[in-house]
Amino acid sequence: MLSSDAADQLTARLDEVLTRLDAAAERTGRDRDEITLLLATKTRTPEEIALAVQLLRERGRTLAVGENRAQEIAKHADPLLADNGVPRHFIGRLQTNKARDVVAFAEMIHSVDREGIAEALERRAEMAGLRRDVLVQVNTSDEESKGGYAPTAEALVPIVERLRASEVLRPVGLMTIGANTTDETAVRDSLRSLRILRDEVRERLGAEELVELSMGMSGDLEIAVEEGATIVRLGSAIFGARPA
Repeated sequence: MLSSDAADQLTARLDEVLTRLDAAAERTGRDRDEITLLLATKTRTPEEIALAVQLLRERGRTLAVGENRAQEIAKHADPLLADNGVPRHFIGRLQTNKARDVVAFAEMIHSVDREGIAEALERRAEMAGLRRDVLVQVNTSDEESKGGYAPTAEALVPIVERLRASEVLRPVGLMTIGANTTDETAVRDSLRSLRILRDEVRERLGAEELVELSMGMSGDLEIAVEEGATIVRLGSAIFGARPA
């Protein structure tokens, strides 16, 4: 049970985030309703998640919940969260041996970063009789610590074609993690390049279904919105610092 003080703090943080997002959307002439606020729920309790969901619904926002780690999926079966009608996403780096759990949980999987993951997800989706939307992860900052395909159309076209041929996986866009730097220009370039790549791959393949751009987190959400993000992943900006 959240204390009233904790609930008030979460509410204040959430409203501050919405103000930031709306200002960024207005600056670029975007409709805020075309941007999904994805609650990154790593280490968060069902009580925290349920309150954030309630607040976003009350404010008329498009939302989803996203889990980073397969071992935390079970908490979403809590009565506070089960059957709440909120789309569920998986947003973390995925191990092939967790593909079954992720396919069962998530309607959209953000982190197809290599062929082996595509194969594992496809196999598990076929076995479960499920269709899942997927995003191809791109390493637009070219940082060794990050997974994802090289930020070139030549690298992305084959995996998108392979996914489009699947009967159970549907590629709907691209995902990236912005450059890990305080240099705003570098961050903006790493996010802008995802939009440019999405548009190029979509044109080359005639793949009008490639709509989504999952990019931007608590620290760079304004830049992401300005550069065309359709999904922003928000954790600490809403929930506060993670428990130590």
